[in-house]
Amino acid sequence: MFPHPAAVVMALAVATATPAGATPGLVPAADREVVFTVEGTTTYGTLHVPAHRAGQRLPAALLLPGSGPTDRDGNQPPASPNTLAQVAEALDGDRVATLRFDKYGTGRTGLGAYRDHPEALDYPAFLRQAAAAYESLRDQPETDPRALALVGHSEGAMTALLLGGTVHPRPTGLALLQPQAIRLLDLVALQLHGQIAEATRQGHLTPEQQRTIDAAVDAAITALRGHHPVDTTDLPPAVARLFQAFQGPSARFVDSDDAVHPPDNAAALRPRTRVLLTCGTDDVQVPCATTDALTTALRRAHVGGPGRVPLPGVDHLLHDADHPDSLAPAVLDALHRFTRR
Repeated sequence: MFPHPAAVVMALAVATATPAGATPGLVPAADREVVFTVEGTTTYGTLHVPAHRAGQRLPAALLLPGSGPTDRDGNQPPASPNTLAQVAEALDGDRVATLRFDKYGTGRTGLGAYRDHPEALDYPAFLRQAAAAYESLRDQPETDPRALALVGHSEGAMTALLLGGTVHPRPTGLALLQPQAIRLLDLVALQLHGQIAEATRQGHLTPEQQRTIDAAVDAAITALRGHHPVDTTDLPPAVARLFQAFQGPSARFVDSDDAVHPPDNAAALRPRTRVLLTCGTDDVQVPCATTDALTTALRRAHVGGPGRVPLPGVDHLLHDADHPDSLAPAVLDALHRFTRR
């Protein structure tokens, strides 16, 4: 769908001393900084290589972050759930190398070539950056180019889905963790209607106010898609500011992201590609029902399992009530099922 950029790749090696008593020929697990350039932007990432025999080629996965200014570790200041860093740690247990990187607007990468015109940054630019990261992972001396996977969280899962049908070599597997599985503005409307309903349930809004705000949200979505000014008169201040940003500095990104209907891209995947799709029963940002159409499209594309795996009690950040700061056991089990070969 999108052109593959030429990526200039250079790995910054980290010297690691062999601990006393270590098994001869066994290289201990280590992280190292990886740097690649795409369309004039130097992008920084972390390659995690599990313990392995010297000269061994490992299966590897590119980790893709969610929406907004989410960095290589899955953090969006001030929140620091370390979602992707924890996924990398989990995959280490199955001897899968991982690359995670600071996308545009985050970490060491920053805005890069878009520094002087951030309003020009659109979703395809993030796709091209992710494709360059995939090429960088492919070319690492420890990774097996015949055993590459894409693991994305939230919006990153949609990115993984789109890359899965375009990059070379084709990935052997995709893990779509709490994916953005419907159009962006449809998801925004669903989330806002849910929040408005909850405010009414708690007595902060009357039913009449709820109907007025719901109608204003739907009208704003229609205006955005028609490239018309949004009337924010009947919207609460916080929601009004959101839509003002959508038609302001973020307009190009929102328009290009909303143009993607994820189920339409399933057919481009190679048949029998391993696919995991998770949805958490406590995920209010991406409810399980939003993944129905994508699940059906993946089945029609004849991809392999595990398929959709509901995660009881798991929220959008892959936590549950007993594990508020780490991946829930159900998530770890789903990832292990995905990596099991």
